[in-house]
Amino acid sequence: MTKTTKKVAMTIAGSDPSGGAGIAADLKTFMANGVYGCSVITALTAQNTKEYWSTLPVAGHMVTDQLLSVLTDIRPDAVKIGMLPNTGIMGEVADVLEKEKLSNVVVDPVMVSSSGKVLMAENAREVFVKRILPLCDLVTPNIPETAELLKLFGYDEEGLPEDASSWMEAAAEKLALELGIDVLVKGGHSQGAPSDYLFLQDAKEGRWLKGLRIHNPNNHGTGCTLSSAITANLAKGYDRVRAVSLAKEYLTTCLSAGLDLGEGRGPMDHGCVLQGDYLEEM
Repeated sequence: MTKTTKKVAMTIAGSDPSGGAGIAADLKTFMANGVYGCSVITALTAQNTKEYWSTLPVAGHMVTDQLLSVLTDIRPDAVKIGMLPNTGIMGEVADVLEKEKLSNVVVDPVMVSSSGKVLMAENAREVFVKRILPLCDLVTPNIPETAELLKLFGYDEEGLPEDASSWMEAAAEKLALELGIDVLVKGGHSQGAPSDYLFLQDAKEGRWLKGLRIHNPNNHGTGCTLSSAITANLAKGYDRVRAVSLAKEYLTTCLSAGLDLGEGRGPMDHGCVLQGDYLEEM
């Protein structure tokens, strides 16, 4: 039998039993974008399309064991970090990142669920900024998350403007300079088209990546999906700008598929691209 190899992406995140976000969304996104997916679970959650019930963090040593069991056998080409519920788990993940020197690390700063449930303890946010983010290559906050991160550096972000374009540009540059990494501020919470602003720290320049707003209420897990699609593209060797552009196209396709499951804010169809010629066009 002929052996084949494939690019590998790892996700470090929480679970979502309804399949719309977290580990489930990440692994489906990896597969849809042509990379092999590995996973490290940081927390169990109980949630569905209607509401978020509860969270049970995984023991810190178990997070480390999961990470090292994979890294000593299968080396990922890119890593996505999602839900890190407490300081203990952040410390465990940071220790491994420092030792292993992983590349193409993308972090989605999961602080609050779409239903308003706090997913990152308040006292953990400073640790997140000081220990996790400097070890990553790209952070992908939405506008509220960007404001929260800036507050940790002493910036006053009260009263965000309706037209967020200039604010997004300034905020992305501030965060990039504070952290020393690339920053993608997502514009889904702004008025009009959901365009994102990417600031590249090394080049000291930013650029807008235009998006198309799909009026689909079933959009649970868009943040997880975008960051994991970016991770998959980085694993395949695309540069940062192209990786984000392709990920946005994938997300738009998933939203446009119009999947309708559950009684609340349902998930997207992550596998819709496998039913057509999408991958051949990438």
